[in-house]
Amino acid sequence: MKFIHIADVHLGAEPEAGHLKREDRARELWDTFEEAVGLCDRESVDLLLIAGDLFHRQPLVRELKEVNYLFSRLSHTRVVLIAGNHDYIRMDSNYRTFQWADNVYPLFGKEMEYVEFPDIQTSVCGLSYHAREIRKPLYDGVRAPGVQPCEILLAHGGDDRHIPIDRDQLAQSGFDYIALGHIHKPQALIRNRAVYAGALEPVDRNDTGAHGYVYGEIKNGEAHIRWIPFAGREYVHLEIPVEKTDTGGSIGKKIEKSINESGNENIYKILLKGRRDADIEFDTGRLAGLGNIMEVLDETAPDLDLERICEENRGTLIRNYIERFAGCEEGSEEYQALCEGVEALLASRR
Repeated sequence: MKFIHIADVHLGAEPEAGHLKREDRARELWDTFEEAVGLCDRESVDLLLIAGDLFHRQPLVRELKEVNYLFSRLSHTRVVLIAGNHDYIRMDSNYRTFQWADNVYPLFGKEMEYVEFPDIQTSVCGLSYHAREIRKPLYDGVRAPGVQPCEILLAHGGDDRHIPIDRDQLAQSGFDYIALGHIHKPQALIRNRAVYAGALEPVDRNDTGAHGYVYGEIKNGEAHIRWIPFAGREYVHLEIPVEKTDTGGSIGKKIEKSINESGNENIYKILLKGRRDADIEFDTGRLAGLGNIMEVLDETAPDLDLERICEENRGTLIRNYIERFAGCEEGSEEYQALCEGVEALLASRR
């Protein structure tokens, strides 16, 4: 039995976009999802498993129709999905009344339920969120129902506010594979058995790294899986080393070179690190225009000769200020405050 496991698609979100239009990034979430659904036919998979948060908020009827159309075009694949904390089943949710295609099997109950596929000797269990937060560990004590040789659990959660998950409890559950959602970074909770697919596309600047889906096959009760990168873009945090010989122009060249090496399609947060010439100030707004950049943060410290400044300013506020920071480590927040304060005090005397 072959499957594709996706999660946290967040259709309807408007991700941070750098210099792209936010609506373009929102469209890209749909495009990547459509490509992932199309893979199911090309790879002849039996099941598409969606482990919650297909939508970023309550789905509109027209959006459900678009999604259902994509599912209905599948010639072989059955789709099983649950609702997560973002698209939870509230009282007026369109999930409650929508009529899905014959190959779509939503598990939208508050309590654990399952659907069987005897032709592939598989059952899939799951439950859905009916509130934004569920603090109870609903998966503790859950056991495979024992109705088919191959049994899968769809689950969404893993933090204190969203169904805490106990790794040891899952290990004893008897499921051949546990398709997890909610955590956006792909990772295994139990190797080859309980896996977060991660978000299909990154949704905000903290969703750094590659994103994609899990391709799996279950043979003789054992899951064989591969995580496959699939997102069109990544959010990348780039540290740019700064030296005291650098100017705004040279830093701009460093940023452009780093972006070219890391991929122009990605979206960047730039961190300037190091010690700069005390007379130089970087125009972070201008630097942010050098590529698809969300922001540029100047975390540099001026290259100040603090011993010389102390010697030249005996008995002054400047010397007293420097001495208050005695022993702070270079690169620390305290050192940053020291340098900024000394710069301000020196500037006030000019």
